[in-house]
Amino acid sequence: MVAKRIIPCLDVKDGRTVKGVNFVGLRDVGDAVELGEMYARQGADELVYLDISATVEGRGTFVNLVRRISERINIPFTVGGGISSLDDAARLLDAGADKISINSAAVRQPLLIDQIAGKYGSQFVVLAIDAKSVGDRWLITTHGGRQLTEKELFAWAVEGQERGAGEILLTSMDHDGTKAGYPCELFARLSEKLSIPIIASGGAGSAEDIAAVLSDGRADAALAASIFHFGEMTVGQLKSQLRDMNINVRL
Repeated sequence: MVAKRIIPCLDVKDGRTVKGVNFVGLRDVGDAVELGEMYARQGADELVYLDISATVEGRGTFVNLVRRISERINIPFTVGGGISSLDDAARLLDAGADKISINSAAVRQPLLIDQIAGKYGSQFVVLAIDAKSVGDRWLITTHGGRQLTEKELFAWAVEGQERGAGEILLTSMDHDGTKAGYPCELFARLSEKLSIPIIASGGAGSAEDIAAVLSDGRADAALAASIFHFGEMTVGQLKSQLRDMNINVRL
């Protein structure tokens, strides 16, 4: 059985790691490279860095940050935020990123998934989806959760897989940063429709929450931020607790 992955997520603004609730109310939690190094030492399987201030001025700063990360961190890492062209992806991969994550630009221009996967391979492409519950539907949001679309979650995830995405990173906007648990039923439904790995994001508040989404939710990996950034537990402590709950993780 393939081990489940634990992936700390670092939202980056101007080179610093920040964290909020439902994507707002951001707090500074430390240097992005130093935190990544710490999580790698603690046993993280991978890291995700998201440039949440991906402006024209900030793009060069982020590329330089990615280069620093690749020089100092020895585990795979994914970068995303503001990637809207094949050239954007190329710069970040050339700077040392192992994978790139695309979100809003892929919604606007789905062919971007095909282009990046066609040039670099599906294993380099993570399709990030920020979804919000609206009535009895889950709809896609863009621009850091600020704009609601009419695009439906399950259809978009299947399309992303067909276009060449190698993984789906699904964040529940309703649960992000709340530490109230993941919507496990949502992830389980998604897993029935996809053959590629699903990374669960949005709502981790305890080892029990993460165990639930990896078992009941059938996710292949769990992304978490708040519980690590604010010192509630280390990656190693989390993995030990997951092992005690019969979740297969690498220690």
